[in-house]
Amino acid sequence: MGMTMTQKILAAHAGLAEVSAGDLIEAKLDLVLGNDVTTPPAIDVMKGMGATSVFDKDRVCLVPDHFTPNKDIKSAELSKCMRCFANEQNLTKYYELGDEGHGIEHVIIPDNGLVFPGDAIIGADSHTCTYGALGAFSTGVGSTDLACAMASGKTWFKVPEAIKVVLTGKKSEYVTGKDVILHLIGLIGVDGALYKSIEFAGEGVAQLSMADRLSICNMAIEAGGKNGIFPVDEITLEYMKKTNSDRFANNEFTVFEADEDAIYSEVVNIDLAEVPLTVALPHLPSNTKAASDCKDIAINQVVIGSCTNGRMDDIRIAASILKGKKVAPGIRCIVIPGSRRVYRQALDEGLLQIFDDAGCVISTPTCGPCLGGHMGVLASGERCVSTTNRNFVGRMGAKDSEVILSGVPVAACSAIIGRVATPSDL
Repeated sequence: MGMTMTQKILAAHAGLAEVSAGDLIEAKLDLVLGNDVTTPPAIDVMKGMGATSVFDKDRVCLVPDHFTPNKDIKSAELSKCMRCFANEQNLTKYYELGDEGHGIEHVIIPDNGLVFPGDAIIGADSHTCTYGALGAFSTGVGSTDLACAMASGKTWFKVPEAIKVVLTGKKSEYVTGKDVILHLIGLIGVDGALYKSIEFAGEGVAQLSMADRLSICNMAIEAGGKNGIFPVDEITLEYMKKTNSDRFANNEFTVFEADEDAIYSEVVNIDLAEVPLTVALPHLPSNTKAASDCKDIAINQVVIGSCTNGRMDDIRIAASILKGKKVAPGIRCIVIPGSRRVYRQALDEGLLQIFDDAGCVISTPTCGPCLGGHMGVLASGERCVSTTNRNFVGRMGAKDSEVILSGVPVAACSAIIGRVATPSDL
């Protein structure tokens, strides 16, 4: 029986010749991830289990990023808990504010060369599915599963069914991976891929940059997906080469390809040429419309950044649109580079000056406003166009505030115009 990419990776990590959808397996893990919200409870659970050490100090990665720089005493205590644990366990992959590699977890982990094709990864954050962009199986778990995985290096899975998304055609100017994934979620719904692997294929894959693919896989969870995954091609390999990893240099990874007779529960065909600049209106990522049909919607704030759209490509796109322009009167535009590395590169390229000249606020790398944490929380009745990944009720602040999800081009144009806008409005 043929297997999908995800099924092949899970079979290999379970030591099995093959697996089928619905099988319960125990798999070894290549990387285990936690952040400042999910790790402290996992540490308590791990201690309650009687476990005194992690399974591998090189394969447990901790990143305080949700409430950093710490916004209050409680968040400072969470980071302190992680810091003490990392020091006690002598973890080699602990990234805190001030470290050269610090930033938002799902930006720095691939950029720092910690993810490779064929890996099996879990993280106590729902957007851990980001790393499928590199041909890895990667999914989110809860703090209890994180605790067990930190101690044992293994976890259990029910092997997922798969949806095949076939991409064809050539995307239009300014259309990004964010538009593609919002378009897909609009087609199948927020539960359309519930506990399924979303596996991308087709000639259109070559149209997508690594930043596009990372954004797409990042939001697989917003369609209910267990994971999202892309085939490995030259774009993937070129990206990994730039991370300067010894593991890449030594070819220490395995590229899996789906069998021709792999079984899919559904096949979705998307012609990239037909994907418009897309927004998701409140209060679900599936409530999608063409941005051009939403130009009567006034806004108060724009956020450009997050684990979905805080990469160097995103910052460059935003700067190219905002260059020589001004943020509209009464609009707050917050730009959040996804990592210290992205921040520094944007500084060196003069992009931060462009943002400052335009009237934007430039933040240190943080999840911050995405989850209504800090650095851009919305007041009652306010509306934000955001390049983040969720627009649930109260997600970014007050329960009666609203979040409109978009890609970077729409967000940048909206900041300039003062309403939902597209490059044609400039």
